[in-house]
Amino acid sequence: MASEIQINETQRTVAMAPGGGEPAVQVRLVHHYAALPEAVWAALTEPAALARWFLPVTGDLQVGGTFQFEGNAGGEILACVPGRVVRVTYGGPTSVVVARLDPGVSGGSTLTFEHTVPLSMAGSGAGALYVAPAWEMSVVGLGLFLAGDFVDNPVTWQASPGMQRFARLSIDAWAAAVERSETASAIELSAAVAASIAQFAPDAP
Repeated sequence: MASEIQINETQRTVAMAPGGGEPAVQVRLVHHYAALPEAVWAALTEPAALARWFLPVTGDLQVGGTFQFEGNAGGEILACVPGRVVRVTYGGPTSVVVARLDPGVSGGSTLTFEHTVPLSMAGSGAGALYVAPAWEMSVVGLGLFLAGDFVDNPVTWQASPGMQRFARLSIDAWAAAVERSETASAIELSAAVAASIAQFAPDAP
């Protein structure tokens, strides 16, 4: 089960980034897996695997094609280097997600995951709190799947008491990342934390 140990295993960054014609807010997660890159890549890109740890997906799954996750967002596949990196829009043409895989320094794989949205959409760096905890829960679910330990429905799993406790820890960790980034006021951050708790950890023990 997700724990404080797993919280400490993820590197989190919130930063301002170029976003086409306007400034953007970017959240970045870096997480290491014991699995080899080819196994992680398959879990990230094969529909049957995605359905087991994230959500069922349909669409034209090639560069230039579109996709839709069941009950969630969809987008366009902008670029793909098999085994290394995939870049997609997610939920809108200016909301861009990138997943990049590298061999781990001492074996395994390192996943770098970035989600970038225009500042006008995020409001401030505090906008990270509306997406990053959910992405981090998915990063944990991916790890459990790769280890052969994921047996639950991903949607009900994220709503479980254990994952709500994890989400609460994740929210605190992302709030600290926003503070370090100096991209939001205290008022903006406080409001985003409250909204994130209501969304991801409303019944956290």
